[in-house]
Amino acid sequence: MQDEFIDFGKLQKKLTPKMIGIIILVLIIIIAGFSSFYIVDQKEEAVVLLFGKYTRITGPGLHFKLPFGIEKNYNVPTQRILKEEFGFRSEKPGIRTQYSSQDFSEEYVMLTGDLNIIDVKWIIQYRIMDPKFWLFNVENQQKTIRDISQSVTNQLVGDRTIFDVIGSERANIEQKGQDLMNEYFKLYKLGVRVTTVKLQNIVPPIGSVQDAFEDVNKAIQDRSRLINEGKESYNRAIPRASGEAQKTIQEAEGYATEKVNKAKGDIARFLAVFNEYKKSPKVTRMRLYYEMFEEVFKEPGETDIIDKKLGNFIPFKSLNKDKQGGEK
Repeated sequence: MQDEFIDFGKLQKKLTPKMIGIIILVLIIIIAGFSSFYIVDQKEEAVVLLFGKYTRITGPGLHFKLPFGIEKNYNVPTQRILKEEFGFRSEKPGIRTQYSSQDFSEEYVMLTGDLNIIDVKWIIQYRIMDPKFWLFNVENQQKTIRDISQSVTNQLVGDRTIFDVIGSERANIEQKGQDLMNEYFKLYKLGVRVTTVKLQNIVPPIGSVQDAFEDVNKAIQDRSRLINEGKESYNRAIPRASGEAQKTIQEAEGYATEKVNKAKGDIARFLAVFNEYKKSPKVTRMRLYYEMFEEVFKEPGETDIIDKKLGNFIPFKSLNKDKQGGEK
């Protein structure tokens, strides 16, 4: 066991002032080497201070600075989209996000313009635009962002009725909220810009009020469904009725044209016969007589011809019958 003890006396004899100076010099060089360089990520910018005073901003890459803390760098994620959640917290994002069970009612419970209580949960996304402003103009950046966002959202919800907040004014609240937040951030020189305001969940408080609103929403959905069904039936029935009406009109027009043309043909035929009659009345009468006989006897079947006094049958009564027999 005695061999394991360090002989400090011998060690002190070996550590001469020169050796100690060399060791100190090597340590100084090592420390200077490690403290003279810094790396900035692709999504960051670095703010460099000289004895605590701002000197410059550097971009991504490997950079040199004065060692021993003479110059210090602070990397700021200027190219990243940062997010703040209000009324809830995401503990494990993913396909099935896990949320914190903690109560954040002091954030999401709000009063609407018509004096109703409503639960509003939302998120904001923002980017750091000026790393110098971000580091030095505000002491607690995250708390300032959250306070401004909560104040703006409460103001916008408080200016509207509960039905407007749940329904038609939702998109307007998001856009107006983004604009107002950016105005305040610019006024306070926070160095950030909001890119998105998204209302996640807007519901009445749990209980009888929420049940009543669910009934109202169900009634609105039923009304919309019935209106859509009515429009569908209308769009299905009207074209069919229009087509049938058009078809009837076209048939009527065709029938009218047919009748007019037939009447014109009858008139032309009558005039032609009349002109021939004027030239030779006797011949024309005889031709018309024979044509009438031909028209009458062209129908199939037997025809009996008798005189008008029913005295006896005309001799050529059986002409039709003989003709049919001849054909057989």
